[in-house]
Amino acid sequence: MVKYILQRMLYMVMVFFIITLMCFVLVRMLPLPVLPPEDPHTAVVLMRREALGYNEPYLAQFWLFLKNIFTNWDWGLSEKLYFGQNVWDIFVSKLPASMIVNLYSIIGSIPIGIGLGVFAALKKNTWIDYAISTLTMVVISVPSFVYAFLIQYIFCFKLQWFPFLMAGGTNYFTWKMFRSLIPPVMALSFGTIAGFARTTRAELTEVLTSEFMLLARTKGLTRAQATVRHALRNCFVVIVPAIFGEFIGILGGSLIIEGIFAIPGVGGLTLNAINGLDYNIFMLSTCFYTAIGLAASLVVDVSYGFIDPRIRMGSKK
Repeated sequence: MVKYILQRMLYMVMVFFIITLMCFVLVRMLPLPVLPPEDPHTAVVLMRREALGYNEPYLAQFWLFLKNIFTNWDWGLSEKLYFGQNVWDIFVSKLPASMIVNLYSIIGSIPIGIGLGVFAALKKNTWIDYAISTLTMVVISVPSFVYAFLIQYIFCFKLQWFPFLMAGGTNYFTWKMFRSLIPPVMALSFGTIAGFARTTRAELTEVLTSEFMLLARTKGLTRAQATVRHALRNCFVVIVPAIFGEFIGILGGSLIIEGIFAIPGVGGLTLNAINGLDYNIFMLSTCFYTAIGLAASLVVDVSYGFIDPRIRMGSKK
């Protein structure tokens, strides 16, 4: 297991550098943003460009880019959106808003999605199972931003239960802030709930028809006892790693949701950096999402071996 983890980490680092290099070269091929001559930060930005070798070959520029990050944790200065400000400080200030929305979404989605999946599996081949399965497929097929517009129209405009946009400020644990976060959380949760329901239903249906479940029933366990003690335990081998994957899926989907609900998070910052040609912010956001995605895939693979000791990752036998 240790050897397998080390190999996966090595591959993860290699993939991370390849993706970062590709994005870096493509970004540096674009025209540089025009700097305002009257701004006092312009001279500093020009000096930074010269120090980072903007006139040198791309590989030399990439080496200086990595050197600044690993030696000084310096991601550069914003050249457009927050002119002259440190990119890392801007990113850190935006991160809590994104994390709180995604955490609310995943925490609410786990029990609802798993509960619907268990209910559908126990009612297999009934109208309840067909209804949940059909609804699950429909919900998964619709992008999250469609739900965002529907929620804004129904709950924010027609019923006026919630505000259209996220409340201002950084106090994320007040009732006013929580109420304003409910619409984006709902928009992000629908697809995640459907994903958990589909996975749980498929796994539990297969486990309930296994021979060991029949043996458990013959030993005197009720259907509920056998389901809770044995069936669900085996299902979680697949469900628990899926939670990590769904979290990353929500984080990626929040790129658009944050813009719709005016959430001052990393997703909105990334989209604004793309539209505003702020390349340093875009590179930091790209590295962030790439690192999280790769780390999540590693955690998912490794978690199988810890959840079920019978699984030996990387074994040749």
